[in-house]
Amino acid sequence: MAVVVVESPAKAKTINKYLGSNYTVLASFGHVRDLPPKDGSVDPDAEFAMKWEVASDSKKHIKAITEALANDDELILATDPDREGEAISWHLQEALEKKLKGKKVSRVTFNAITKSAITEAMKHPREVDRPLVEAYLARRALDYLVGFNLSPVLWRKLPGARSAGRVQSVCLRLIVEREMEIEAFKAREYWTVTAELTTPRGQSFTARLTVLGGKKLEKFDLTTETDAELAVHAVTSRDLSVKSVEAKPATRNPYPPFMTSTLQQEASRKFGMGAKACMQAAQRLYEAGYITYMRTDGIDMAPEAVMAAREEIKRRFGDKYIPESPRMYKNKAKNAQEAHECIRPTDMAAGPETLKLADDQAKLYDLIWKRTLASQMSAAVMERTTVDITSPDHQVELRATGQVLTFDGFLKIYDQGRDDDEDDDGARLPQIMAGEPAKKGAITPEQHFTQPPPRYTEATLVKRMEELGIGRPSTYASILTTIVDRGYVRKDKNRLIPEDTGRLVTAFLSNYFRRYVEYDFTADLEEQLDDISAGDRDYKEVLARFWRDFSAALGETSELRISEVLDKIDEVLGPHLYPPRPDGTDPRECPMCHAGRLHLKTARSGGAFIGCGNYPECRYTRPLSAPGDGEAAALDGKILGYDEGQAITLRIGRFGPYVQKGEPTEDMPKPPRSSLPKGWAPDTIDLERALMLLNLPREVGAHPEDGVMIEAGIGRFGPFVKHGSTYANLREVDEVFTIGMNHAVEVLAQKKARGPGRGAAAQPLRELGEHPEGGPVQVMPGRYGPYVKWGKVNATLPKELEPETVTLEQALPLIEAKAGAGGKKKAAPKKAAAKPAAKTAAKTAAKPAAKKAAPKKAAAKKPAAKKASTKSAATDTPEAD
Repeated sequence: MAVVVVESPAKAKTINKYLGSNYTVLASFGHVRDLPPKDGSVDPDAEFAMKWEVASDSKKHIKAITEALANDDELILATDPDREGEAISWHLQEALEKKLKGKKVSRVTFNAITKSAITEAMKHPREVDRPLVEAYLARRALDYLVGFNLSPVLWRKLPGARSAGRVQSVCLRLIVEREMEIEAFKAREYWTVTAELTTPRGQSFTARLTVLGGKKLEKFDLTTETDAELAVHAVTSRDLSVKSVEAKPATRNPYPPFMTSTLQQEASRKFGMGAKACMQAAQRLYEAGYITYMRTDGIDMAPEAVMAAREEIKRRFGDKYIPESPRMYKNKAKNAQEAHECIRPTDMAAGPETLKLADDQAKLYDLIWKRTLASQMSAAVMERTTVDITSPDHQVELRATGQVLTFDGFLKIYDQGRDDDEDDDGARLPQIMAGEPAKKGAITPEQHFTQPPPRYTEATLVKRMEELGIGRPSTYASILTTIVDRGYVRKDKNRLIPEDTGRLVTAFLSNYFRRYVEYDFTADLEEQLDDISAGDRDYKEVLARFWRDFSAALGETSELRISEVLDKIDEVLGPHLYPPRPDGTDPRECPMCHAGRLHLKTARSGGAFIGCGNYPECRYTRPLSAPGDGEAAALDGKILGYDEGQAITLRIGRFGPYVQKGEPTEDMPKPPRSSLPKGWAPDTIDLERALMLLNLPREVGAHPEDGVMIEAGIGRFGPFVKHGSTYANLREVDEVFTIGMNHAVEVLAQKKARGPGRGAAAQPLRELGEHPEGGPVQVMPGRYGPYVKWGKVNATLPKELEPETVTLEQALPLIEAKAGAGGKKKAAPKKAAAKPAAKTAAKTAAKPAAKKAAPKKAAAKKPAAKKASTKSAATDTPEAD
């Protein structure tokens, strides 16, 4: 029997069904080796020698493969058909080198997990593609050299910064620069005039003023209300008639089938689905055999798939929806690193209604199926009509436009979503004939203001990265996830907004490592990696050239002092940190002492804030972003009222807004203060609410059992009630001020019944459904945040997934990743050895995992934590498959 190795248990399970009992199918659970997250893993002085290490969690998977090979003399590496898949196969071959002596090793690839595709692939084995591997080695070395050399510079010179990455930092720059464009934007006022007109047959339509005083109106010709009123008078004082009616036929061709970037963009537009969630759902569909490989930059389709699509279109919609000849699409991007066929269904006849899929997978499959069929359908046909209406003296002219769809074509099943800057002129006009009068109705002036460029969504950011040649299909999702997880960017209503730390990092890199965050430089480096993939460049020469200049740039920053860096960033970010004040006073003047000037400062705990240069005489501070919100800045120091003769004030500090009673004195250097709870906006705080906060903890009453006082307050982990040494969380902040004795006793009793610490039997927040291998999947509350639970596997929910909305399809990849990373998943070895017939291999694979699981977890606690913190420096690593 031959041993076949793929990346994931789900893929192994599907493939095993097609190969039968002559093969043992095992999973590697992604990459089995990686560079240790420490200095020296890539040695530029030894021709960029790379020291690889088998991950502790991968050792049991390697052992399972080794034991299966003891009885079999052939290894078939069947990992994904892209650069990452080739790298995984190479790592497996290297890690198993000693065990492969005298055995046949081959590599096979298939673009879809179907019986025909796998059977055909097995007929064409080959060796591991060395140029593809070298492209991977070059990318991995570049990311390591940047991450492990630039990140420490950031830590030393810019307190509070987390890490920098070769592509991550360029992506961050895009978001920061867009935000700066928005802040620098000055809106311009302009006006338009529209008229409600009626034909002699009583049908109404709307026209826009296009000519005034015999001259064509430009956008900013009417800039004031007076201009608009004069234009309205010019129209109302004249009779109007139809000058011309021009109707032109037009066609609209379908969009090409999906590749990775366009799938991510469309999933974001139509479903608000992030790049990571999109790729997780697509991975599931691919592993189940429903779609072709989902990391690709290609838009062409296999000839047999084109014919199958045409047959399905004919069956469902008829001959008129099929063009005379198949549509052929050519990709504009030059890229040899990724798989090249589009993302499409493996079976065109399998409509979304025929498959039982849940949530994100169902949405995504529906999208892919419709887009694929639409790409081979007839063009939509429409009639576009332009009507010009004029006065007898030709001093005023108005225009009405519209279109009528005469044949829907591909629009019958699919139309692409739209981005912010796209308009549609789709109004339908009534029957209008040249020369006939147009009766005037309401003539309306309308005020407009130019709009700033919109913030990026994940869809528009991926589109922009693709246009610039930054990143590749396998890296888009991980880049976006990294900058959000690092706290450099936050997502608000699907928009990407840079945090202050992200601005600081971008300002630092743009000033001291400018070349390495330039778009052209990053895109050129991607092209060099493509050339390596094609065998046209030597990867070590590319690394040597990069390292020569990059190490010199690192050396130039070695003597920099933190104060110099802060002064430079303070200057660069000045317009953002200190915007003009409405009263025209110096924006850097301290609003408290009026003597000192405001400067960028760093806290001992890390991070930055704005503080008065007159410290310690003046202790004024505020967060970096405070001036961006003029109202918040104006509230700083506001007197809310008086209590016991002392002023109760609202302050904006470097850790956020708070209320304070009195001022610092020698007897009381730190007056009573209380931070505003999450959700309490500064502009809603009055004297009553401020005193409620300052008087915490609040006494609820004596406990009926022992007379000890029950208190309610707000602590580090949120609102709580306390009785003696027992703390119980409250759901809402407002409960702190309203909870009564009965409810407080009940909440405390429930907490005691559950017991203290991790052993508490917490109740699930939600039931997500059954796991494919049996057993419920639940969302659970945890001390450090919500998590999903299946059997003995607990997987933390990432920040972007809310416990109230997370779906079963989103939870399954988290559980699988946790199980593969050493979680206590029951029957995990069975999933790795997805072949029921190969009982011996599955058994031997299960034994070492079962034996080592418990002691390994206990022993590895400290080193694991250390490793995780060090690894934060390494960025831009493509997603594990």
